[in-house]
Amino acid sequence: MSVATSAAGLRRAVRESVSGLPREFWWLWTSTLVNRLGAFVATFMALYLTLDRGYSASYAGLVASLHGLGGVISSLVAGVMTDRFGRRPTLLIAQSSTAASVALLGFMREPAAIAAVAFLVGMASNASRPAVQAMMADIVKPEDRVRAFSLNYWAINLGFAISSAGAGFVAQYSYLAGFLGEAAMTLACAVLVFLKLPESRPERGPAGAPARATAGKNAGAGAGTGTGTESGTGTGSAPEASIGMGTVLRDGRFMSVVSLSFVVALIFQQGSVGLPVAMGADGFTSADYGFAIAVNGVLIVVMQIPVTRFIQHRDPRRLLIVSSVLAGYGFGLTAFAGSIAVYALTVCVWSLAEIVNAPTQTGLVVRLSPVHGRGRYQGMYTMSWSVAALVAPLMSGLVIDRFGAAWLWGACAVLGTVAGAGYWLLMRGLDLDEGTEGFPSKKPAGPLAEAPAETAAPADAPVGTPAEAPVRTPAEAPVKAAAPEAGAA
Repeated sequence: MSVATSAAGLRRAVRESVSGLPREFWWLWTSTLVNRLGAFVATFMALYLTLDRGYSASYAGLVASLHGLGGVISSLVAGVMTDRFGRRPTLLIAQSSTAASVALLGFMREPAAIAAVAFLVGMASNASRPAVQAMMADIVKPEDRVRAFSLNYWAINLGFAISSAGAGFVAQYSYLAGFLGEAAMTLACAVLVFLKLPESRPERGPAGAPARATAGKNAGAGAGTGTGTESGTGTGSAPEASIGMGTVLRDGRFMSVVSLSFVVALIFQQGSVGLPVAMGADGFTSADYGFAIAVNGVLIVVMQIPVTRFIQHRDPRRLLIVSSVLAGYGFGLTAFAGSIAVYALTVCVWSLAEIVNAPTQTGLVVRLSPVHGRGRYQGMYTMSWSVAALVAPLMSGLVIDRFGAAWLWGACAVLGTVAGAGYWLLMRGLDLDEGTEGFPSKKPAGPLAEAPAETAAPADAPVGTPAEAPVRTPAEAPVKAAAPEAGAA
């Protein structure tokens, strides 16, 4: 195969991976990238407290757990805010608050003050996640969502790879500069959201009424982005009043997914809490850790798009089982690491699991979420990661201090096995059809399973004027025809 043929194939693959997504998605994608370019606190908090401030691994774990506790609280609150007040206001409040609290954290010196402000940072930084995920589900067609979530995850890790390597060297000279840098980038992200992202929350209507995009606000989202039928959501258009947190908690299948997500998240969290502490105890520097963890971001940047193209039509049951087990044993291999090269190799193993698990899991969550309850459902799903962020530092600090890091990595292998078995038990009875996202679309479960399915919006539905709709060139046209239920602009 010639170089020209290979280049042409690569260009075609890239074009097919990014074409057909609405303009609003790309602004949301850009805001994610800007946000992650400034990431510092979550990555370097453990090293800051143990190496720079001289605190114990247990105290570092306590502070990280308070950071996670803030995220647990804000996940549910932000989920309700996302549904009730809108995606855009929730994003602006969360990002502005994050910028202020991160800057303040850099100036704290007393242990109690550090812990208190870390809690506030956890609340603020985690509050944007339900809004981002709900907005993405609003503005992207159902058949494109796994691809969109993959691209967004790719942006997260592109920013993470760049910031991890750069911030690792910044931390050697000034941790304060890292805190202020994250605050500045988060504020820039809020400005971008304010200037470029319209509100995407569907209009609320009476019971049984079709969901519509907000008039004049869903510019460019008319091509099947929440205005038409979304077969397979298992929800229909139940009125918002019927979708409270009790509805979410009674959805047995969804809550099982949340529980398994917690176990998987508990494993992945060790990359930012257990791994830096273990490497520091072995005599490695912050720059060494920055290099090792940057491998995670680089690998995802390089592999996320091609792997997504490979897995998007594969059996999601196998993907979730395999990725869970691979994550556990990838971290388990860290017990045998004694050099930067071996640490980087173990990061490669669990990073591959992350590449497969993230879009598959997120697509399943959206599929099981009702349209007018997306914020609450996404908030509950986000909470699984927040609770893991609360538990993981306590777990890693306690295990490392009392038993040694090898026991922590062995526990990760056990948890990965448990999660894989859990996904097998949960999904073995599911009938998967050829739905647009590869998930159940004919036999939804949960308390809203019997709700009437959404129907296409009437012809006079206010979905924006022709001037507001995006103009697509042939190169930007979707690779495959939109599913009938996606509707038309």
